[in-house]
Amino acid sequence: MATLLSVNVGLPKDVRWQSRTVHTGAWKYPVDGPRMVRRLNIDGDGQGDLQGHGGEQRAVLVYQTQSYAYWRKVLERDDLDFGRFGENFTVDGLADDEVCIGDRYVIGEAEFEVTQPRVTCYRVGMRLNEPRMASLLVAHHRPGFYLRVITEGRVRAGDRITRTRTGKGSLTVADTDALLYLPGTDPAKLSAALSIEALSPGWQQSFQDMSRRLDQPPGPAPAAPGWRGFKQLRVSQVVHETPVVSSFYLRSMDSQPLPAAIPGQYLSVRIPREGRPGLVRSYSLSSSSAPDAAEYRISVKREDRGVVSTYLHTHLDRGDVIEAAAPRGAFVLADGRTPVALFSAGIGVTPVLAMLHQLAREHSSRAVWWVHTAREPEQHAFAEEARQLVARLPDAHAFIYYTAPHYTAPEYTAPKHNAPDLEVTGGPCVTHGRMTSGGIQGLGIPADAHAYLCGPTGFMSDVTSALQLAGLSGSNIHTEVFGAPAAINPGVTSPGTGRPHQPPGPQGTGPSVTFARSGVSTRWSDRYATLLELAETCDIPTRWSCRTGVCHTCTTPLLTGRVQYTTQPLEDPDPGEALPCCSIPTTDVLLDL
Repeated sequence: MATLLSVNVGLPKDVRWQSRTVHTGAWKYPVDGPRMVRRLNIDGDGQGDLQGHGGEQRAVLVYQTQSYAYWRKVLERDDLDFGRFGENFTVDGLADDEVCIGDRYVIGEAEFEVTQPRVTCYRVGMRLNEPRMASLLVAHHRPGFYLRVITEGRVRAGDRITRTRTGKGSLTVADTDALLYLPGTDPAKLSAALSIEALSPGWQQSFQDMSRRLDQPPGPAPAAPGWRGFKQLRVSQVVHETPVVSSFYLRSMDSQPLPAAIPGQYLSVRIPREGRPGLVRSYSLSSSSAPDAAEYRISVKREDRGVVSTYLHTHLDRGDVIEAAAPRGAFVLADGRTPVALFSAGIGVTPVLAMLHQLAREHSSRAVWWVHTAREPEQHAFAEEARQLVARLPDAHAFIYYTAPHYTAPEYTAPKHNAPDLEVTGGPCVTHGRMTSGGIQGLGIPADAHAYLCGPTGFMSDVTSALQLAGLSGSNIHTEVFGAPAAINPGVTSPGTGRPHQPPGPQGTGPSVTFARSGVSTRWSDRYATLLELAETCDIPTRWSCRTGVCHTCTTPLLTGRVQYTTQPLEDPDPGEALPCCSIPTTDVLLDL
């Protein structure tokens, strides 16, 4: 008979950790006497990060005294008191490899249902002062599990635990945890997981996504980069597209053909700095390249405070040499016959223009929507080039929006977007004003289209919402983000200092580490345990959760170089990717952060 040995509660508090403040409820302590268990938690208890813990599906966390005994031996610790693993119920029995998702138990006056394993989280490592703990819990198949409260009531230490129902599918907590986090997916167990109604919605979604990936026919292996590291390219031509946008045509130094780039990919270019690692920025290729292409084209907007863009505009001329990494990027035009919608704003036109080049070169029969926003015609780069490309496509629709208050649209101004047949013979539909959700829905883009969006974050968010209202699936909407993506730092409440910057203190002496999106290059120093720690010191936006190579939230494209893992991830990332949370550089590296 299983028994409740301890009821542990604790309210969230701010805890200093690695020069940051984390708001967490991981500090739980045993309490005497009965406690009322309610739908969301136990009286006197709370969770600091409700994105990953707490809520109706994760009201109560359970851990076993047998696992305490196991960790005391493995970790050689004698200070592991009940509540130290952040659990609300410490129990005798209910092993993770025996309890199933959907099992129901009566404890005292309350009834509970098992909903999911514990979320892999760095905070259990904080509580135990053992950074590896999130990884160890998964690797050793001892995660613990969450309960949903079916019937509220009082519980107390010493209450017997009685199972009242066995979960559908008979999938244990340990197997469920391994299915999500460990390699070697078992199709039978995945099928069982998909049928368990009691499984929490977040885990259901993860398994649905996993099933869709497995059901897709294997595609071709990712092409290896055209070259390793940085290569010298010669500027063959500079074209001033607008007062602030210039195109740079780049050829190999030996005039040999360049590796083909996939439409939508980018080049990372490096400019020199005396005595310090060069500055790196990434710029989308603005035209597609056929196999054995003679040159690449990048088109760069000069920014007021942009050191690299200013250097390119003021220092590069025909015959000059620049360093670049091979074309890379996952924001690429997919093959197929489905309709294509290309949305851009400002200099965000560059990657989708490359896609338009590809479609036009192939004389594609796909229906194509070309939708661009610019401030005014004088600042509209590639207007005529895009018009000519669209004209070569048999089923293309073009819409231009000019947002400057003083701009007056020409004679072929678009009518109100209330019908799908908006084309005007002889040119694109031109509208004075910003795109609206209703206008986008009125463009007639079919629900099976694939949409590619590039521009400011707000622009892409608005267009994404409008396209979803028009019936497009989120999986068919692809976006390219300028700059670093939004950080994911669960529980951290103390913000950084602001813009990314060089690390404090003396320069390291190790390999060069470049964070491409943030524009920071520095030398590696052994005073940092991982690349993630270096990025955080530089206030570079980072994305992580477990910090031990389990959850892969931190997965980052490794554009050049090699890393080694200080803690071996439970599953290796894909080729060309790295996990900064548990790796250090062994050569000069360029990370897409």
